[in-house]
Amino acid sequence: METILPQPFRLKLYKGKAIAGICLIRLKDIKPKGLPDFVGVNSENAAHRIAVEWEENGVTKEGVYIPRRDTSLKLNALVGGRIFPGKHYFAKFNVIEENDDYHLDFTSSDDTQIEIDAKKSVEFNSNSIFETLNEVSKFFENGSVGYSPNGNNFEGLKLETYNWEVKPLEVLHVKSSFFEDETIFPKGSVQFDNAILMTNIEHEWKSLEKIKCL
Repeated sequence: METILPQPFRLKLYKGKAIAGICLIRLKDIKPKGLPDFVGVNSENAAHRIAVEWEENGVTKEGVYIPRRDTSLKLNALVGGRIFPGKHYFAKFNVIEENDDYHLDFTSSDDTQIEIDAKKSVEFNSNSIFETLNEVSKFFENGSVGYSPNGNNFEGLKLETYNWEVKPLEVLHVKSSFFEDETIFPKGSVQFDNAILMTNIEHEWKSLEKIKCL
């Protein structure tokens, strides 16, 4: 994992393991604060994330490094990294939700592919390195700050939620061409751990000061 992690970031380990994942996000009624919902836009999105730490003014910070973002909205792909932080790849998303079953797949403009089939569960994955749902919830809640590369800088976004509630998902099938790329991650170096679900979470995104590449 360290081979794709640039300075000044370092891995935030959990029980000696690097933690990475894909945050699949449906955004609804996204618009500048204060404007009515009808001017907002909707999109399906994916962010590949790695849990990290870094030093800022002598203080250890934590969040996520996001090597790539994908979106179903052409506007995001056009202005991402220009008007708001983070370059976005345009992708064709296929999302099916029936009762408590979920299917999502997408193929991005550079042929990056994701597939997942999952269903709601009442129990957290017992094979996870996180012992409880509460532990994994706290870990990811602390990763609400994310930085993406753009030229000689890393651009930051902070997620501020009005409430935070996660539920366990049982994953029936998962595929990621990014994490299965053996030129980046040697065979056997990546193992699926768990999935969680958040729904109907009101939130805001706030831009942060850029961090310079070292």
